[in-house]
Amino acid sequence: MIDNPRLELLLAKQGRSIVIALVVIGALAIGATGWAVANPETTTSPTFEEERVTTDAQTSAVVTESGTLWTEGERLTNSSVYFLNTSPELTVEPETRLRNGSGGVPVEDGNVTHELRLRFEATRDGSSFWNETHQVLRESPSVENGVATSEATIDVESYRQRQRELQREVSGIGTVQLTLELRVEYDTGRQQGTLTTTTPVRITGDAYWLEESLSDSATHSYQSGTNRTTESRSPALIGGLSVLGTLSLAGAAFVSRRSPTDIEAARRAVHEQRYAEWISRGSIPMWIGDYHVSLDTLEDVVDVAIDTNERVVHDEQRGLFAVVNDGVVYYYSDRGLWEETAWPEMDLEEQPAVIDGDGDVSAEDLSELDPSDEFASPDDPDGFEDDEAVWEQL
Repeated sequence: MIDNPRLELLLAKQGRSIVIALVVIGALAIGATGWAVANPETTTSPTFEEERVTTDAQTSAVVTESGTLWTEGERLTNSSVYFLNTSPELTVEPETRLRNGSGGVPVEDGNVTHELRLRFEATRDGSSFWNETHQVLRESPSVENGVATSEATIDVESYRQRQRELQREVSGIGTVQLTLELRVEYDTGRQQGTLTTTTPVRITGDAYWLEESLSDSATHSYQSGTNRTTESRSPALIGGLSVLGTLSLAGAAFVSRRSPTDIEAARRAVHEQRYAEWISRGSIPMWIGDYHVSLDTLEDVVDVAIDTNERVVHDEQRGLFAVVNDGVVYYYSDRGLWEETAWPEMDLEEQPAVIDGDGDVSAEDLSELDPSDEFASPDDPDGFEDDEAVWEQL
């Protein structure tokens, strides 16, 4: 049995429920282990591609008069400075590229609109108080191989004259600046947007130039698909479930095999452990005491022992707990009353069969029976002479 009486009592009361619970837990854990092995963890993550839009502007001017530096008809490209007397017209060529940023594949079905503006702005102490805008170009060129190109020609001399007029108007109040603005509207089919870049235009009596380059770019990300990754589930999880299932089933088998069936015996063992300091083992004779009081529980016997300052004697042979005080025996036994504890428990099923007195006895059975000398004839010298002698012998 189990060494712990309290655990023994718990198993005696709830053993069946505990076994069922452990079997259920074990079956679920083993099933979960199989499911975890057969169903690896699958994660999905989106994959992204990029579209990149870049724009810039090329500048050029054709030489109209031959001189020391250039000859007539020569085209100057992306020069840091142009001369008014030899190249008075500036050609600006906005160019926009649509590309798939991941593979560099051109976007063929995009739409692009180029817009060029020259803007006069009068400022004082860094704040604008007047402006004038001239639209030089607005065009939606076709996109070929992911590239859209436009072209606009600017008469720089006319803008120099206009700037001088404005400057005379605001003389002593502020200054007039000329700015070139490039605005690009685009639609790649997936993304739409606008790029805007500006640069100051400097014009003197002899030359002109752009102080900064006209360039800008934008990058857009978009989901192109889904990436699926399959991985085995955590070994710790699988191992934990397997161990839990094995231990639960093993525990169910252990509890089923070791659980006591006698609840009263288990409860008595708990009481014996609880009141061990008041109980001594010994033998209680049948004739002891003048009066015998049967109590309902061992606790009652211990209470009497505490009240009378006596000890409880446990007679294991008779299954009896008793306290003797002033000729009165207070006892408890699961066998019953005091007289019933005098005889040991017997298993009648293991006793030999009793011959039925009303049945017929065969000659063979009679021959196997040995005659007894205890009740012999009075003529027998070893026998009894009368009934009184027989009772004395008993």
